[in-house]
Amino acid sequence: MDDFLTLENQLCFAIYETTSEFIKLYTKVLQPYDMTYPQYLVLLALWEKDGITVKQLGQKLNLGTGTLTPMIKRLIDKGWLEKVRSEVDERNVYVFLKEKARTHKNIITTQVANEIELCNISLDEYNELMKQLKTLQTKIKAR
Repeated sequence: MDDFLTLENQLCFAIYETTSEFIKLYTKVLQPYDMTYPQYLVLLALWEKDGITVKQLGQKLNLGTGTLTPMIKRLIDKGWLEKVRSEVDERNVYVFLKEKARTHKNIITTQVANEIELCNISLDEYNELMKQLKTLQTKIKAR
């Protein structure tokens, strides 16, 4: 049982270290675009479905408005996004990709894919890891 309590045997620490390495990988790719990893996640969500409300975006990314709003503002200031208040219901604010975000999508995502390929992770491994992590996430949330 003592072995279980070592840092080396902690699943949470292994995930933490892996997350840190992934963020370094993404930072390397995103730095020329003056973009952080969390900002990239915002773009990813909008590349999937453009023109969603700030609330929907927060739900999709599991982020509160206190975290999301400053990120959106910085992306607006850098020319990636725009916000539009609904004319039907002023409480709804929609976030849209600007042309810069649309034109850079393939360039950025290709560079990210290339960096991941350099890690020698096969598509089968990638899919298996995703499956295992989603299962783990579900189990943790169900506790």
